[in-house]
Amino acid sequence: MNKSVKWFLVQRFLIVLFCVYWSVEAVNILYRVVITPAALTFLESQQVEIKGNSNMVAWMLQVLFCFFTGFLPSGIREWVQSEIEQAMGSSMNIQVTSPLYSGVWGVILRIMIIGGIIGLLLIRILPYLVGALYYSRIVTRKFNELLAQEEAQKLVRDQRRNLMLSDIAHDIKTPITTICGYSKALSEGVVKEKDRQPYLDAIYAKAMRMDELLTILFEYVKLESEGFTLHKEPGDLAELTREMTALLYADYEDRKMELVLEIPEEQVPFEMDRLQMGRAVTNLLTNALRYGKEGGRVLVRLQEYELTVADEGEPVDPAFAAHIFEPFTRGDKARSSKGGSGLGLGISKKIVEMHGGKLFLNQNFGEGYTKAFQIRLPG
Repeated sequence: MNKSVKWFLVQRFLIVLFCVYWSVEAVNILYRVVITPAALTFLESQQVEIKGNSNMVAWMLQVLFCFFTGFLPSGIREWVQSEIEQAMGSSMNIQVTSPLYSGVWGVILRIMIIGGIIGLLLIRILPYLVGALYYSRIVTRKFNELLAQEEAQKLVRDQRRNLMLSDIAHDIKTPITTICGYSKALSEGVVKEKDRQPYLDAIYAKAMRMDELLTILFEYVKLESEGFTLHKEPGDLAELTREMTALLYADYEDRKMELVLEIPEEQVPFEMDRLQMGRAVTNLLTNALRYGKEGGRVLVRLQEYELTVADEGEPVDPAFAAHIFEPFTRGDKARSSKGGSGLGLGISKKIVEMHGGKLFLNQNFGEGYTKAFQIRLPG
């Protein structure tokens, strides 16, 4: 349950509690001014004597019990009444001396009085019952809304997932077709010996592309699965950033991209799952490699617990930027044509959030960079 829902329920609970409080006060005034005097007048007219001190609810309960015990034989009735007085913690003494309470008419009259007292007791608890029922209705309605929203979101996710899986299947089918065609040509001797190496290189490249797609899909499914937990241990965030950047250094050189590193020499201690956090950082670096400007700059900056990966590539379309971290989202054809799976940024965001941090896109970063992905971790 998110904070907004909790705050909504707390607000409604306080409102209901306020209404119940003033309703109870109104009922108390009604009892003091109208009901109690009328009840005492009626009981006196029926020659019912009440002696002792007690609060209103205890008074009504004891009167109710008294009229109930009136159906019991003499002797037992007195014993039960004495037990009631002890249990209620009051010295109240109730005596019924009216001759109207004998015979059939007395039974009917006693039942009517019992019903009246029960009705008065229900009026006492009515504000609490109404408040509880109204609040339960609010909670039920809110949770039904949340369930409906969740179902709608699930439907959208399923549609995106199906579309993305279709794209991934297409991306996998393309290298498979190449591998099958080139392998058949090599096995049948169609390719001359001097021309075999380009075919083998193409087969290897396509196989690695398939491996990349399947690996990142596996990682996303693993993060989303129930029971997955991080294996956190003390580490150095600065060292991790340097290592992940070094792994892609040759790829940046191939695209003639300049890496601007601003990583502190001193340690930046952080308790983390080193494997998963490394994957999150690598995904951001890979994203800058794919969508950054060839021959341009890529900034990798770590300031305390904020990691920034900025590039000079094309800005992200604002309509797509709002959904860029959603799973199975790839944006326009220009971006998807560069080999992205649509899962990298979603995986990074999930990992960062599991570490208690935030990952966001900043297209107003400045310093000559068109966009920046920034991770903010709790210090």
